This record gives sequence, C-alpha cells and structure tokens, in this order.
Amino acid sequence: MGNLVRNDKIRNVAIIAHVDHGKTTLVDAMFKQSGVFREGEIVNDRIMDNMDLERERGITIAAKNCSVVWKGVKINIIDTPGHADFGGEVERALFMADSAILLVDASEGPLPQTRFVLRKALEAKLQIMVVINKIDRKDARPQEVLNEIGNLFIDLGADDEQLDFPVLYAIGRDGIAQETLEEKGENLHILMDKIIEFTKGPLYDPEQPFQMLVTDLSYNDYLGRLAIGKVVNGSVHCNESLVCIKENDVQARLKVSKLQLYQGVKLVDAEIVEPGDIVILAGIEDVHIGDTVATIDQPVALPRIKVDEPTVSMVFTINNGPLAGKDGKYVQLRKIKERLHKETLMNVSIRLEEPETNDYVIVKGRGELQMAIIVEQMRREGFELCVGRPTVIYKEIDGKKYEPIEHVYIECHEMFTGIVTEKLSARKGRMINLVNSANERAFMEFTVPSRGLIGYRDQFLTDTKGTGTLNTLFEGYEEYRGNFPVRFTGSIVSDRQGEAIAYALFNLEPRGELFITPGMPVYEGMIIGEHSKDLDIDVNPCKAKKLTNMRAAGKDDAVTLTPIKPMTLERAIHFINEDELVEVTPNSLRLRKTVLSAALRHAMRGKEYMESLKENS
Repeated sequence: MGNLVRNDKIRNVAIIAHVDHGKTTLVDAMFKQSGVFREGEIVNDRIMDNMDLERERGITIAAKNCSVVWKGVKINIIDTPGHADFGGEVERALFMADSAILLVDASEGPLPQTRFVLRKALEAKLQIMVVINKIDRKDARPQEVLNEIGNLFIDLGADDEQLDFPVLYAIGRDGIAQETLEEKGENLHILMDKIIEFTKGPLYDPEQPFQMLVTDLSYNDYLGRLAIGKVVNGSVHCNESLVCIKENDVQARLKVSKLQLYQGVKLVDAEIVEPGDIVILAGIEDVHIGDTVATIDQPVALPRIKVDEPTVSMVFTINNGPLAGKDGKYVQLRKIKERLHKETLMNVSIRLEEPETNDYVIVKGRGELQMAIIVEQMRREGFELCVGRPTVIYKEIDGKKYEPIEHVYIECHEMFTGIVTEKLSARKGRMINLVNSANERAFMEFTVPSRGLIGYRDQFLTDTKGTGTLNTLFEGYEEYRGNFPVRFTGSIVSDRQGEAIAYALFNLEPRGELFITPGMPVYEGMIIGEHSKDLDIDVNPCKAKKLTNMRAAGKDDAVTLTPIKPMTLERAIHFINEDELVEVTPNSLRLRKTVLSAALRHAMRGKEYMESLKENS
C-alpha cells in the first residue's frame, strides 16, 4: 500500500442522534442556508423524510444521502434514523462517513440510542463533533448535558483524540448555531465552517485502482438497479467496464451505463467521480449491499458490511380466511416471498428463513416496530397477508437456553413508579437503578427480556397516563429467566359468518372490549373483542332481535353502543397470542385464530389437556 492522500474537496458527514432530537430539521436548515434552494422557493419541512410513513409518524426510517457545497467544499450529508429498531440503517450509513455530528437534545441529554450510535461511530474511528440542539427549550440544561456527553464518551472507551471534540449549541428549527451559550447565533454558517475546519477529507491510496463499497441500493424504471456507495480508491468513467465482487469472491462483470452524484437532494449526471465521493452507479442488476465494485485488472474486495444479529422473528403467511382476495392485489405466497426477498436486498438487518413445509415465511429483524413498518409498506402496495405475534430469537450456549435482554430507561412521575415496577417485575424485569429528581420525576433503569417488552409500551402509556417515556437499548444475551403470562385476558371469537348486528353487540359489551361495529363482516374464528377473563369464548355477533306482535314499554328503545378504539397495526400485533394472527389487507385489519373452526380448536384443546395429564402422571 502506498502513501495515503486526503481529498480535501469533500467531507462525508453522518448526522447521528436519538429519535426526535432534530437531525432531519437541522439538515433542512443547512439546505436553505447553503443555497440548495433559490430565494423564495416553497419547500416542505423535513425534506429528507420522503417516505409517506416517515411523514405520518414523524420519524426517519431509512438512512438517506444529500449534499451541500460550502466555500468550495462539497459536504455529503448522511441523515440516519434515530429509532433502535432501525439500527441496521445507522451501521450501514456509517460505512460511507469519515466523520459524524452527534446531535443531543439540550433537555433530554444522551438517551439509549445516543449511546448505540456513538458506540458504532467510535468503533468506526470517525471524528465526532457534538451539537447540543434545542437550547431554546424552557427546561434546557446544556451545561449538564455536555458533562453527560463527556461521561458517555469515557464510558464507551473513546481515546484522547476523540475526547477532544468541538461543541456547538443550536436551535435547529430556527437554523441557528453558536459556539457559546452567551452569544446569539444568526445562522448555521459557523456549523458548516466547523465541519470543514475540524473534519478531514476522505483518505485514499493514489496507487490503487478503483474500489467502491456498495452500502445502499435503489431502483429506477429506466436505469434498473442502482448501487450507491463511497469510492474508496481510484476513479471511474461512464461506460467503463468493471467487476462486482460478491460473497465468497464470486465475480460478475458489468458496464457502467450511468454515473450520478448528489447535488442537494437531487441527482446529477457525472462523467467521472473522484475518490472519497458518494456515487450512484447504474449498469449492474445482481448486486447486494456489502459487495465491492472494482476494476477487471485488479479485482480486490473490501471488507463486507457487518451488522448486529436480529433479535425478533415474525411469521408471514397467506390469508386463507373466508374474506381472502376481496381487497388485495397480491395474495399468493410466491408474491409475498418475492417482496420480502426484495426487502432483504435493501435492508441489511432483515433475514429470511423458509421452512420445508413452504406454507409460510419467517422474517427476522431488530424489533416489532421494524416488522410493523414492513407489513404497513406491503399493505399499501396492495398485498394481502397474515402475520403472527413477534417472538424473540433464542440461543443455546453450553446446552443452556439464552434470550435477548434489553436495558430499559424509564422517566415518569413518582406516583407511577409502583405500577411500572410491578408490571416489569411480572415480566421478569430487574431494577438496577432508581433516582428521584427535585421536580417529582423518577428515573428508573431495568434489564428486561426482549419478549417482556413486546406489547408493553401501550400498557406503559396507559399506566403513566401518557406522561412517561420509555427507551430501550439491546444489552446482549442472558440465561433464560423463566416463563410469564403474555396476556391476562382472553379473546371474544365469532362462531359464524355474517354481518355484525347492533343488538348482538350490545349484549356482548359486558363481556369485554369490542373491536367491531355493526354492519362489519365477520366469520368463524374471527376475533371481535377482548374478553375480560383469561379464556376465549365463542359468541354469535349476528344474532338479531326476535320480532313478535306483542308490544311492551321500552321494547323499541334505540341500541347505543360504546364507541370502539380504532385498531392499528401495532396494537393488533401486540394484542394477539401465539395461536392468533393479524389479517392485513389494503383496506382493513382483522384479528383471527390460526385455526378458524371452533370444533377443531375445542378438539385440539382437549388433546393438549390429555397430553398434559399423561406427562404429570
């Protein structure tokens, strides 16, 4: 290897932070102040969040690239997700970066995902700049937060050079940054000056031929599949012949049909690209994230991208209910498999497992939110399918069963500490820290099995009356902590097909909470409500009022039903038991039993009961 040289015309910067700390809003302000948009041009807020789901939920789901030019230097910006379930996107994005801006809320301080993204950035030996955002909040405590950030760097084993990080204070929403708390900033010029001054350009070896690591994939109707990545060494021209090096050093030839670079949020054509720049390359169909694109003469592979292992799995299967095929455009298992396989190409943290029976697919990922996002995307694309309850992935070490454990950070009012501790203890959680602050807020830390948190977040918000915050960080695997009940209620199950009648639902209301309204189609095995007792009951929601020629006072009173809470995909996934499924179609969500026939379910329960008696005798 020759002497390494820096390309000082380019800076590759990743913006990393916990969810809701203002990454995408800060990027918006950088666009506006660097001349990406003309004066007076009307643009949307949160430009980088271009997916419908991202705009609806207010979170970033996928890492995205853009660029700004400041004082003749091109700054490639990588906007990363802040939610723990999309950690794979952060790990993938950091392979393109040479430095990172750690954004921290001036009130909340470093939270679990801050620790996760900072640990990954330090492991990648990136230069870190710290920006303390939202200093205009009434409860801002920037000096204390800075001390907490320093302690976090030390906890994560940062070296002396990494500990000497520059700090800026910002109000991202207003597009203001400043070096001290006393001065009043007017714009973000100081931030972009600091990026050029503090961070260094990407290193490359001038003697090495072209090498590019594929870190993202896209698709264009005219150009086909697009490979996105950072040029590590060398340069490439349009129409040049190259080779793609896959896993196990398998090589595939390609011809570069088009080269594109980021200019703001748009793509522009290029004839040649420099080392260190982030490039979009067209001309190869069979490419995966982690592959290396190199020259034919010297095909040298770069180290592949490695991300943390998945911890949660979920079953995806066809909809075989009586109402199947009425809403969806794609209903076959083959189509579902193709769509999920496409997801694994774009998302490095997703894995697929196809059992020998070939009647369902197991999808493995980082968390139930990530799974819910995939299901929601498929639903909007016209797919009709059924999904099971998320289950954690166990490991066997030295003949013992191990399970994933989460470090849970909770902030709530002191009056709710009892109920939170009680609920988490029932789920095999262990308290490791409790601090009461002066403003009657309590900060608690627990280690809880990942399976204990599935469906708990909704309960937590109810228990704390919506005032508590819960954040998690994957801690590792520990020995299995034992069984505990997932749900303390049963299901109200329809015993026949038809349309729900108000009279029948009115008489079922005392049994528990209903999920359906009059006129909705039902079928045998469909779950229409939550039973208040810990057992399932089969009911007739289609029973009409018997008509007679006898009249009595109050006989014709109108039936008034309690309004139902709309069923969301996350709520449905959290509610179901192991023997239940969520039926997802483009226009509706239904809960159902895996085995629809009431008689067959009754026979299976009897068989299980007899087997348990034999085992105990």
